[in-house]
Amino acid sequence: MPASQHPSRLRKTVLALAISAAFSGCQPQAQLTAIDSQQQLHNLASQLQVHYQVLDNRTDEHCDKQLTDGLCFRGQFTLSAADGIQSRNWAMYFSDMTPIQSVEEKQFIITHLNGDLHKLEPGPEFTGLAPGETANINFRGGYWHLSKTDIMPNYYLVSGDLEPETVTSTQPRTDADSGLENLPHAGEFTDPIKHLKRSEQDSTIFATSENLFEQIDTRYLQRDALASAIIPTPQQLRRLDGELSLAKGINLQGELPVMDDLTSALEALQQLGINQSPDGAGIHFRLVNSNSLGEEGYTLAIGDQGIKVGYQTATGAAYALRSLASLLFIDSSSVPHLEIQDSPRFAFRGMHLDVARNFRDKDYVLKLLEQMARYKLNRLHLHLGDDEGWRVEINDLPELTDIGSQRCHNPEENRCLMPQLGSGPHASSPANGYYTRADYIDILQAARARQIEVIPSFDMPGHSRAAVVAMEARYRRLAAEERYDEASQYRLIDPQDTTRYSSIQFYQDNTLNVCLDSSYHFVGKVIDEVMALHREAGVALTRYHIGADETAGAWLESPACQALLNDELLNLNTAHDLTGYFVERVANLVAERGIVPAGWNDGMSATTTARMPATVQSNAWTPLFWDGHKAAHEQANRQWQVVISTPDVTYFDFPHAADPLERGYYWASRGTSTQQVFEFMPANLPAQAEFWGDRQNNPMSLDDRHSQLQKGMEFYGLQGHLWTEVTRTDAQADYMIFPRLIALAERAWHQADWELPYNYQGELFSADTHHVTEQARQQRQQEWNHFANVLGQKELPKLDQQQIAYRIPTVGAKIQDGSLHIRSPLPGLTLQYRFDDQAWTQYTSPIEGVDELDSTVQVRALASDGRPGRALTLK
Repeated sequence: MPASQHPSRLRKTVLALAISAAFSGCQPQAQLTAIDSQQQLHNLASQLQVHYQVLDNRTDEHCDKQLTDGLCFRGQFTLSAADGIQSRNWAMYFSDMTPIQSVEEKQFIITHLNGDLHKLEPGPEFTGLAPGETANINFRGGYWHLSKTDIMPNYYLVSGDLEPETVTSTQPRTDADSGLENLPHAGEFTDPIKHLKRSEQDSTIFATSENLFEQIDTRYLQRDALASAIIPTPQQLRRLDGELSLAKGINLQGELPVMDDLTSALEALQQLGINQSPDGAGIHFRLVNSNSLGEEGYTLAIGDQGIKVGYQTATGAAYALRSLASLLFIDSSSVPHLEIQDSPRFAFRGMHLDVARNFRDKDYVLKLLEQMARYKLNRLHLHLGDDEGWRVEINDLPELTDIGSQRCHNPEENRCLMPQLGSGPHASSPANGYYTRADYIDILQAARARQIEVIPSFDMPGHSRAAVVAMEARYRRLAAEERYDEASQYRLIDPQDTTRYSSIQFYQDNTLNVCLDSSYHFVGKVIDEVMALHREAGVALTRYHIGADETAGAWLESPACQALLNDELLNLNTAHDLTGYFVERVANLVAERGIVPAGWNDGMSATTTARMPATVQSNAWTPLFWDGHKAAHEQANRQWQVVISTPDVTYFDFPHAADPLERGYYWASRGTSTQQVFEFMPANLPAQAEFWGDRQNNPMSLDDRHSQLQKGMEFYGLQGHLWTEVTRTDAQADYMIFPRLIALAERAWHQADWELPYNYQGELFSADTHHVTEQARQQRQQEWNHFANVLGQKELPKLDQQQIAYRIPTVGAKIQDGSLHIRSPLPGLTLQYRFDDQAWTQYTSPIEGVDELDSTVQVRALASDGRPGRALTLK
């Protein structure tokens, strides 16, 4: 399952280490004293200046060959304090996305604890730090740190029983100009080799303003050319002469569906100034029921006499209203005369939201649901349980939310989980929280009102630490009351298991034991309680995502698992076989309740098809450069419902562009632009090799001649994903999701003519093949140009109106023949420039005489509401 966002995602063996660090140049200090008051600890946390600088991302001979695939980077902590540090009884806890492997000298000790959590503390040789003196701590960490967001915030100090104190210098700041987060303790990424590339073979082209200028190939289109544009593009659209004013509102007539199913779509029109006019003064909006349009299909005709909609279900009628809203510019109430016949490409058009790593509250989910509905997405895959959090209330299992939804400094973990992902030491962190039963019911009902199905997900058997810790706390509580049978009922670990392992995100205790009946009692209990919530909401639970992720090396020493492996009837030969056993057992447990089981393709591939339910959903998430097309085809050839989740293009937790200042992990893509999402051909995965490189931007070859889909097999759907390891706020979530989600909705609904049909005979694809014709490439570029203009001139202003903090694109600029030229990837945005730190000036045409100025030039774009995007500086 793609829940890890690190280059190690598919690698399975990492050792947890205790390591030591040192500072250089410190002289012996006065005798050390103890921190014995909260004020002293607070003063140290306020004064302590922490700086984290990546020195070189290239692996060298000193990397530990047994850890992180033998790959490592070099980094340096620097510590200083105005009043110095004259005590030893303190420790600094911090998150780092990969374990620190080794360091130099022994003045400080650094210990990798669990997951990304580390502890730095004075060692036996620590002699203090004089006022103003700097300690340099050189270290090696696993894999790479290529982005500022790899460096987590909210380090904190502890001392004895005192309350933890957050180190002020590591707290996030907000950039006054762009409103984006700034991490003051994170060093710069300026060296094009040492800082920005993971190997000598890395061919990444970085998103400098000059490079963007060369890459941007959009041109401005006049407004009339966009008047009939609807996103997602209808199957058939014919524009007619004339236009219709909706200024007086619309008057719904004819064969109306249940109005509750139209309320949200009508409210969206109202936000654009188009009201219902039941007194007859508005434009006639006639609905006609038809049995020939399909569950989600509709027709829409706009002419002088009004509007006519044909639909088979209320969903189709709602989509017709959404298309009407899509036709509108934000400052106009007129729509063109036209005729539309429309239905979707894929039955499943989804968005995955991870609220387990960093919590997003009910209000955020409701806002996201509305945006999904605007673009006719119909599945919300809500990731509610993972290592770092459990996010929905379950009857009779209070520890899941009392403990599993909170992260704070509590080494015993009897009140909360220990901090991860830079969440800091306090339970008040915005990373924490859960949905009450009432909250979850509200989400379900809001989704239903927008024709969206919620698919709950609690990842298992790996990525289950929040549940494991919570159920151990439950066990201790009930065992203390001598209620031993009840205590063991939902226990998720075998207490006699001595296995030592490390998960892909460096946890040593995050995998429930698949050999215990109590694990399946727990799964059944959770599903039954979630089903009850759905019934209470009046919304049936029809799909449930089991995750199906394992942790390599788990269970090896578990007596319970040894017993299963010795059971001749089960025919299990290796510990890996137990993954298939778990997925099969849980999938059937889900299916017995009338629910379709879903999982990630790696865990699902461990099963035997004959032992699985007849209907199964598999999310195909293996990266293309690791032959992801083969994994997707294998799952589809089992006649399963395969949802394309290709991380190279559908993972919105990856950066928008190859720039170390862009937020996101990058294990499969250094930069995924809105244009790349638009150009994706989800029905022909290997064909992407003609256009895209691997994660180091090197050409890839995808051979489908022996792994092709069976004749007539097709994928079931397409899904976007936001994993939230480095996404801590609502604004950051918006920034990562939008506007890429709009391009994904386009591809999920509309199959473009320029997409290459899949060849069931199989083909080889690379940059040197030309199965996609030049004509198709030109058509794709024309359609992208149109789509980009619709975004810039029509859709982004609507997002502004609804206060969606989407990413405003960085812009290209170049000085040519002495003049400054600026290009925007989304035409219609206001462009600005400035010299040095002078006032920003609007750009409308090339600025002459720039080469004569001894000045720094900065460029940026503005949203329609004046919100500025991140500025780039010409080098």
